[in-house]
Amino acid sequence: MNNAATVSGDSSPGGSVEVRAGDLRLALRADLGASIAGLWHGRTPILRSTEPGDLATARQSACYPLVPYSNRLAYQRFHWLGRDYTTTTNFDDNPHSVHGVGWLRAWDVAVHRETDAVLRYRHVPDAHWPFAFEAQQSFTLTPRSLVVTLSITNTADIAQPVGLGWHPYFPKRDRSHLRIAVSDRWESDATQLPVRKVAQPDIDAEVTGLRLDNCFDGWRGPAAISDGVFDLRLSSNLTHLVVYTPVDKPYFCVEPVSHVSDAIHGDSPAALGLRTLLPGGTFESSMTLEVTAL
Repeated sequence: MNNAATVSGDSSPGGSVEVRAGDLRLALRADLGASIAGLWHGRTPILRSTEPGDLATARQSACYPLVPYSNRLAYQRFHWLGRDYTTTTNFDDNPHSVHGVGWLRAWDVAVHRETDAVLRYRHVPDAHWPFAFEAQQSFTLTPRSLVVTLSITNTADIAQPVGLGWHPYFPKRDRSHLRIAVSDRWESDATQLPVRKVAQPDIDAEVTGLRLDNCFDGWRGPAAISDGVFDLRLSSNLTHLVVYTPVDKPYFCVEPVSHVSDAIHGDSPAALGLRTLLPGGTFESSMTLEVTAL
């Protein structure tokens, strides 16, 4: 992949890239999994934000990409097109592989301008993922929104299973409120593998009262987040949503994803959102975060 970049606007060593539009500032760390270090309105964080020079890992970031799959891949193995494959440990002592490989790798800065940037990653088959692919993530900032597009292109000579998504972290403020329209919730076992799907009414509640770590099907319309500081609208062309509201953490997560966790081991992976990407094929998704300061 061409590593040349068109660079303008703010830039700094160590893989840090910044873009600005109006009162919004977006800081990226290409070298830490193409993660968003922070998104601010003035000096106020919109996402859980860290100045890029202080960020040590993608897991501490404001958001990172999920590619070539979302959430868990059970027990680091799968069967595909008549062959058995393995992945590897990538998330502490978790028995499953988690969130793909993109968040673990350094990406190239392909484009960097005042209000937008494009980052790219070329994957060579390894212990984490057995198929070659190229991924691209583009960021466009306006005075009222952030638009992120993520794509994966199969550069292997056989079809491969793929999924995409994002893992944004939102600050949990005293008045944080979440409203989402969904149809079903996946209940999970103790290791966060889905075990059954149950009907789920729409969620309209204070975040501090929620106890969720689930994937939801049938996501319709934007997820609305309000906290007395911002009104946010998170939308995507993806129809699955992971919501994580840890009681003991100062953040919560609302994650657009293309498939149910561990979809590859389901009875019908395609029905669970997993894509079969032919050689040379590309799968693309987008996410938009609209920001209104109160």
